[in-house]
Amino acid sequence: MTTAAHAPGDAPRPLIELQGIRKSYGGRGGRGGKEEGAGSPATTVLHGISLRLYAGEFVAVVGASGSGKSTLMHILGCLDRPSAGRYLFDDQDVASFDADALAWLRREAFGFVFQGYHLVPSESARENTEIPALYAGMPEAERRARATALLERLDMGARLDHRPHQLSGGQQQRVAIARALMNGGRIILADEPTGALDSKSGAEVMALLHELADAGHTIILITHDRSVAAQARRIIEIRDGRIVADSGEHTGEGAAAIAAAPSPVFSRPSVTGGASLPADIREATRAAWRVMWSNRFRTGLTLLGIVIGVASVIVMLAVGGGSQRKVMAQFETFGTRTMFVSVQLASLRNPSAPLTLDDALAVRALPNVEGVAPYIEDRVVVRRGNIDHLTEGGGATVDFSRVLGWGVSRGVMFDAEDERRIAKVAVIGETVRQRLFADGQDPVGQDILVDKVPFQVVGVLASKGATNGEDQDDRVVVPLSSAATRVYGHPHPTWLAVQVRDIDKAQETAAAIEAQLERQQAGRHVLIWNRVEALRVQTETARAMTLMLGLIAIVSLIVGGIGVMNVMLMTVRERTREIGIRVATGARQRDILRQFMTEAVLVTSVGGTVGVVAGLGIVVGLMLAGVPVLFSLAASVGAFGCAVLTGVIFGFMPARNAARLDPVVALAGE
Repeated sequence: MTTAAHAPGDAPRPLIELQGIRKSYGGRGGRGGKEEGAGSPATTVLHGISLRLYAGEFVAVVGASGSGKSTLMHILGCLDRPSAGRYLFDDQDVASFDADALAWLRREAFGFVFQGYHLVPSESARENTEIPALYAGMPEAERRARATALLERLDMGARLDHRPHQLSGGQQQRVAIARALMNGGRIILADEPTGALDSKSGAEVMALLHELADAGHTIILITHDRSVAAQARRIIEIRDGRIVADSGEHTGEGAAAIAAAPSPVFSRPSVTGGASLPADIREATRAAWRVMWSNRFRTGLTLLGIVIGVASVIVMLAVGGGSQRKVMAQFETFGTRTMFVSVQLASLRNPSAPLTLDDALAVRALPNVEGVAPYIEDRVVVRRGNIDHLTEGGGATVDFSRVLGWGVSRGVMFDAEDERRIAKVAVIGETVRQRLFADGQDPVGQDILVDKVPFQVVGVLASKGATNGEDQDDRVVVPLSSAATRVYGHPHPTWLAVQVRDIDKAQETAAAIEAQLERQQAGRHVLIWNRVEALRVQTETARAMTLMLGLIAIVSLIVGGIGVMNVMLMTVRERTREIGIRVATGARQRDILRQFMTEAVLVTSVGGTVGVVAGLGIVVGLMLAGVPVLFSLAASVGAFGCAVLTGVIFGFMPARNAARLDPVVALAGE
């Protein structure tokens, strides 16, 4: 920004020049009126105001209420735009300034002192003073030091941390003056600065304004009190929107006096073109937390919806995931790609043909079949010493371990050579080991009797647990050849375990197996337990249930978001004047948008954090109660992220409304 200083002998250049300024309300496109074309009559407040103001002047604009004084001040301070005419500031046409440029001009050139003080209620005296410098991007330490120095200069050093409600009217006005000077206060616009003060406080404020004028500041005093106006060096009288008297232009040497001000406190500080993003967000977060804390009950109710939503997402997905894992665990007992084939007995007089090893070879040759394990099964008595135990006996080929995914926990599995030579070797289940070898001896290498036939234990099967109430570890398995010749006396498998390659073709493979076995033996009734298809259906069902539960939880999160939006809309209405104050002190639209967006996100972030903690607590409680749950870090992070996103989405409209508020309307709000 250039200065209005001039060299000796040069004609002085006005700092502010108004040329035929008019301001109307209502009518077509006028602020505060109806929509264009509605036909409401326009009300003209200013009628062709032309005025020149010079740097260093102390000017009083006097007039009765309704004469247009405040409207003129709003236009001078770039809080409002004229309906017609030109406003030149330092030879620059203000009409060409966009919203950010106007905010920069208010921040760099003007300082406002209002009749109603217009301090932010939640901020201390020092924090109120710092507001213009915050939006100017002044470093925090420098900002704090300057605010402290200004307040101490105005005899407010003992009340730096007092809130506005803890200060008298005169003290609040002193804070307002300090705020006006924070960024240098080149031009002080004082609107009825003594109107709400007692005579003593009013005299003190006027003394301060005189001191500022002597220091080189340009003072524009708006008042209806002629005794107050008489203290100015130039008096302009306005009536019905027109200038009716002007005591004359006093150019003085104000511009030069600014540089030579007697007190360095009033010298213009070095500021940048705007607040930095990190500093702005940090300050917005601090202010948002203070607002939340001052409205704890309402904030708590708002947080409740977010807390319930986030906790619900975590708990619902944990329960759904636990149920799905339980289903998968049950199916993984004998492999997730395995189906079982047996034959049904038609009747005692007409029995169905049993399965044979040739059937196993025929099934093995079918497409999509990766392996077949025939298995002879029946109840047997096993004995060691004087201990007898009734268990499930089985005869299997070497494919048993691979097809059913069943290895050994100790020892080895019998091999093809054992099967070829009809070896009397066996592997036992964990339950059988506990019954026969309760003395703690290693069963590997020990002999046991299987239906009175001696077998040597070569391995212990890995534990599978119980499936559908049946103990899968209560069994003994021997080579199929040994079972057929030494134990059961026949080679017919009880069932075939069939492993498929592609689970998506499991249904087709089951039909092919049934057709093949019926071709092998006409009239045979084949039963196929298609565990692969059942697993697919169960998995899809569990996934659908989890999705449904998650959607229900998300709905509750959306409801919480609507609550946030409702509270933010109420907050904007309640803090309309604060928004006007911040705009008057140099805040840009994006600064206001960022502040209220920060508040919305802070609310949902706190709610999300509490919701995650509550959700994890419930999950732990369910685990202790024996409910199958599966904690997911991704679900917790996702739920928290959704909560924050809810704040962004539902906080945007209220924040945008706040940023778009008309400064003049906002300042007049309650």
